[in-house]
Amino acid sequence: MTIAVSPTTAEAGSRPQGVPGPARPEAPAHVIRDDAEAIRVAHELAQHFREGASERDRTNARPLAELDAFSQSGLWSINVPKIHGGPEVSYRTLAQVIAILAAADPSIAQIAQNHLGIVAAIRTVSDEAQQAELFAAVLAGTRFGNAFSEKGTKRAAEFETRFTDHGDHVIVRGKKFYASGALLAHLVPIVALDGEGRAWYAIAERDAPGLTVIDDWSSFGQRGTASGTVIIDDVRVERHRLVPAWRGYAHPSADGAIFQIIQAAVDAGIGREALDETVRFVREKARPWIDSGQERASDDPYTIRAIGDLTIRQHAAEALLERAGLAIDAAVANPTAESVAAAQIAVAEAKVLTTEVALAASNTLFELSGTRSTLAEHNLDRHWRNARTHTLHDPVRWKVAIVGNHALNGVNPPFHAWS
Repeated sequence: MTIAVSPTTAEAGSRPQGVPGPARPEAPAHVIRDDAEAIRVAHELAQHFREGASERDRTNARPLAELDAFSQSGLWSINVPKIHGGPEVSYRTLAQVIAILAAADPSIAQIAQNHLGIVAAIRTVSDEAQQAELFAAVLAGTRFGNAFSEKGTKRAAEFETRFTDHGDHVIVRGKKFYASGALLAHLVPIVALDGEGRAWYAIAERDAPGLTVIDDWSSFGQRGTASGTVIIDDVRVERHRLVPAWRGYAHPSADGAIFQIIQAAVDAGIGREALDETVRFVREKARPWIDSGQERASDDPYTIRAIGDLTIRQHAAEALLERAGLAIDAAVANPTAESVAAAQIAVAEAKVLTTEVALAASNTLFELSGTRSTLAEHNLDRHWRNARTHTLHDPVRWKVAIVGNHALNGVNPPFHAWS
């Protein structure tokens, strides 16, 4: 089941109307036992998500039922530490899980990205009491959304959203965009600055007074993420829900690399599905070119070569993603300047190649499949639209520069949430 939600506004001149938050789950979520179960569950969910992915894209529907199944499956708590009752699977496995799900529906996979990143950050920066409270909520099936980025500031890392201290609580005020996951979340972490200019995650209830989530995401790709606007108008957040995000970048940590590897995993999944769709269409529907002398399009030697090239590049991207996961695991276990830089470099390399193959595969799909593959009935353009939209998240030209500067001059990557 999905819910179709159209952007709405009030009468001209009045405040935009928000969308109510979803109900919390009635039963506790499953807790994954180990890495193998995480992979198995991901494949099971992917089979289900793939069935309605094209129609959800076509109708701009929000995947509420699918997201409930996803978070109730236990996959939203897979990086909760064992000491708090979580599975604490490897980041190598976590990246595989996201890639598997992104192949089926990349919007659903992206919605989980900030949630999993927040879980990692809580492990790094929160005290024991805060970890116990928030991890218990995640294990029970609570979903974090996000209200991080602001489209009106000069740079991505600059924020105008701030909070004022009122003793046992804070009051937050600001406006956010690109808020993937906020629409269908139970709790919304808001990046807000304190009086000293330090960034915190102020975790608000989804339906808190003054918190308005507007469904105005109009991108041609990743439509199901509903990454629209969040208005924060004097929202109260209790002090125990104030997470010191700034601490994650005061000392070496893998937090930035964790946020980034999930982005790379989404792109790897998009590339995999676009390649698989190409193979299916060429085998079943495409016609051989008149000069090929072949009875089947799949016997065209130029098509065979193109599929071979894409397959090699896809496998290379997946291998770099796995390598990046191993580097993050090492940095989480022993967070030093060297181990964190190694993880950042490995993730940057994976991000470059997963971006390239997602775009190449979703574009070559049409070249090899022919004109009939562009018909609306197939909706195959969603793969290119999703790839083109998601790979814009952070520029890969800077990832290439980071890798080159490290290899040539020994310069470590910049240390922030985008690296």
